[in-house]
Amino acid sequence: MNANDFLPALPEILLLVGACALMITDLFVKDERRAVSFALAQVVLLACVAATTFVLWGTGGKVLYSFHGLFVADVLSHVLKLVAYVSVAVALVYSRQYLLDRGLLRGEFLTLLLFSLLGMMVMMSANSFLSLYLGLELLSLCLYALVALNRDSAQSVEAAMKYFVLGALASGLLLYGMSMIYGATGSLTITEVAKQVALLSRDSTQHTFLVFGLVFLVAGLAFKLGVVPFHMWIPDVYQGAPTAVTLVISTAPKLAAFAMAIRLLVNGLLDLAADWQQMLAILAVLSMAIGNLAAIAQTNLKRMLAYSTIAHMGFMLLGLLSGVVGGNGLNMADAYAASMFYVVTYVAMSLGAFGVLLLLSSRGFECEQLEDLKGLNRRSPWTAFIMLLLMFSLAGVPPTAGFYAKLSVLSAVVNSGQIWLAVVAVVFSLIGAFYYLRIVRLMYFDEPRDAPQVSGSVGGSLEFKVLLSANGMALLVFGIVPQQLMNICFIAIKSL
Repeated sequence: MNANDFLPALPEILLLVGACALMITDLFVKDERRAVSFALAQVVLLACVAATTFVLWGTGGKVLYSFHGLFVADVLSHVLKLVAYVSVAVALVYSRQYLLDRGLLRGEFLTLLLFSLLGMMVMMSANSFLSLYLGLELLSLCLYALVALNRDSAQSVEAAMKYFVLGALASGLLLYGMSMIYGATGSLTITEVAKQVALLSRDSTQHTFLVFGLVFLVAGLAFKLGVVPFHMWIPDVYQGAPTAVTLVISTAPKLAAFAMAIRLLVNGLLDLAADWQQMLAILAVLSMAIGNLAAIAQTNLKRMLAYSTIAHMGFMLLGLLSGVVGGNGLNMADAYAASMFYVVTYVAMSLGAFGVLLLLSSRGFECEQLEDLKGLNRRSPWTAFIMLLLMFSLAGVPPTAGFYAKLSVLSAVVNSGQIWLAVVAVVFSLIGAFYYLRIVRLMYFDEPRDAPQVSGSVGGSLEFKVLLSANGMALLVFGIVPQQLMNICFIAIKSL
């Protein structure tokens, strides 16, 4: 190990030091608004942005390996990290007043959030089963604690227990799959595993052994993505956790889960694509079906968005399974770039949707039910318009970014020759549009509820409203001119 090993990991080192400094600083902060701690957290994120940009431009986008091959810095990891920084920074602004009103804006929230981001970054740059698992566990343990942040709420504690138990089970499945792959290949390094799998997959006995381990890997991955049939934790955790924590869970960790899928399946096990694509096809269809159909029956907004997440992650899997079909890899870059574009767009949509719920929530009132959005256009036309943009994007209505994201994934599926999958995806997208458009109807055509918390004017700080407006308008802009973001995703995938 030498000094050059530390340059690719400069953002992670800065984040670790910053999170530790924040933890110590918060001990001396007496202000309930946590102004100093909040500002320090944002400064740490800004420093990470600068460090990641410096590493990206300083290396000319080259692929760098460090720590004896455990860590890789490439364009994919840099882009995903930059999106994660923005996501966490926006989540902090959206969550601040909500947490302050409930007495939850403590150093623990800020510190756990930064350490969870560190786990995501390690996952994004993992080039070994070992580093990937360490990053995953760091992320998971922080999220378990965040879900139980409101320890006076039995619902939050119950959700945290469910998440912890099911998460431990999924980690066990993932570890077992990794041990099987390690037993067959004799290596934990993903690039070395890829070389060994290319040789071993030609032997029928070894191929069967590898597929056996692959099943457990895909099961663990499916849990982290939250796709059917490993989805049961999502509705309970989304509903039980404080809305600010639900916002965190539904955004940046999806980027880390996508990176995990790319590292394991594309970087490491591409020669087994014919096997894992069949598994992903089943997971994708089941997720789109159950996610969209179950969401229709929900009256709780957070549960509805939870099932919406399941459906969207199923849609994202369509891009991953369309890269290599029948041994033909000509569609790889386009398919994986479409999948990456989809997950980035979903993070922006989820940020905005939960941001609106946080804006409409006030001290002593939780905006969680569909009825709470009735007549929103009369109280705050601009907030209603932003929510309309978000719902249109989630439903895939042009000219929003959600429409282009779905179109690019469907194009990849069609180009791979899997027409039946594209038809199924379109059908379930049409079904899913119902519950998004139902929210638009409630906001614009229904009478407001009589409750004073609901019928009053919408609050929120100026920075919150400006950021939320930018969030909504960005989805419209990237829907009209998506080429720049898609090109970035394509370049990131090509760097693999």
